[in-house]
Amino acid sequence: MRLSPTELVEIRRDLHRNPELSHAEGRTAAAVVRTLTALGIEARAGVAGHGVIAVVEGDHPGPTLLFRADMDALPIQEEGDHDYVSENPGVMHACGHDVHTTIGLGVAASLVNRRADLRGRVKLVFQPAEEAAPGPGQVIGAEKMVEEGALSDPDVDAAFALHVMPNLDVGQLGYTGGTVWAASDLFDIEITGRMAHGAYPQDGADPLLAGAAIVQALQQVVSRNVDTRSPCVLSVCRFEGGNAYNVIPDRARLRGLLRTHDDAMRDLAMSRAREIVESTAQAHGCSARLSFVRGTHLTENRPGLEDFAGEVISSALPDVGFVLMPAQMGAEDFAAFSRRVPGCYLFLGVRNEARGIVHQIHTPRFDVDEACLAVGVDAMTELLLAACSDWESLSLRIGAAINPG
Repeated sequence: MRLSPTELVEIRRDLHRNPELSHAEGRTAAAVVRTLTALGIEARAGVAGHGVIAVVEGDHPGPTLLFRADMDALPIQEEGDHDYVSENPGVMHACGHDVHTTIGLGVAASLVNRRADLRGRVKLVFQPAEEAAPGPGQVIGAEKMVEEGALSDPDVDAAFALHVMPNLDVGQLGYTGGTVWAASDLFDIEITGRMAHGAYPQDGADPLLAGAAIVQALQQVVSRNVDTRSPCVLSVCRFEGGNAYNVIPDRARLRGLLRTHDDAMRDLAMSRAREIVESTAQAHGCSARLSFVRGTHLTENRPGLEDFAGEVISSALPDVGFVLMPAQMGAEDFAAFSRRVPGCYLFLGVRNEARGIVHQIHTPRFDVDEACLAVGVDAMTELLLAACSDWESLSLRIGAAINPG
């Protein structure tokens, strides 16, 4: 059985009409299990919440490769005017996870249809909570799936994924040549001052003034401390404090994010931010405490595996363009897989300017040219089959250990 382009569109539109937020992907998971079951594939549900894992066994011995598709949506009110607009108010598939899930199901169907060509097996991982941010000490999303066995039983040799990219035209796939997504960390700054009447500021210690100075001072982390050749973004995105026109409050709070492409720069930025926050607050007669919640790690493609992907796709699908594009400052938790086993993460073109499909992800008018569905299914199917068939030589090329099949 192979899912036709029409069936892929139907699946995607059903998912798009019924988006679910992180940790609430019950309907989506049930739809995934239902489709896998119809394909004759046994599925394990309830992994890391609503995650689903299934394995397609080939007719020949070989490695175990993983394909990851994320399932959750975003808290965004959709503004599209198409007939498959979200029916869940305030929730939207604005990051294309409906596309990813559909492609995962399409790959499953294609692999079942080509079991005779499949050496080893492909583990299909339908992941919840990719969009969620972990709290202190919390393990969610891809990390939680790894914790609950996504990379074991059988042990995974390499992991693959793709992501919609509105900067690429439909019919194209993008690669980055190494770094794909940034590491992402959240920070919270609590500033403590001394309350006073707004007309008599000399009687207090103003945490809002200290906060404003901290916002400015933090910019030197990137401009004066981080190596200019290493991408880094530190943004204060929320400033809270006070509840009256005439009262200087005793507390203020700043929240924001840190994105880096280098682990050493990540540690340096955190260290310098803490020093700047504490000393700037002290200079304003206040005290401050900065805390980081370490989030997703840097996502990088394994050298050689990305090259292999380009060779396979260009040969098997010559009409599909394989385009070099810059690494992104966005973040994604696929690193939970790719920092443990060799990984290859590609971008899927979804843009069609002639049809007005040009909006970026995480915006209320984001959409895709659905011709991308068949492109994604065909590309990932050919890549997985080729990697399984050539794994002995490919593993040497990329420096990977060979797990017993």
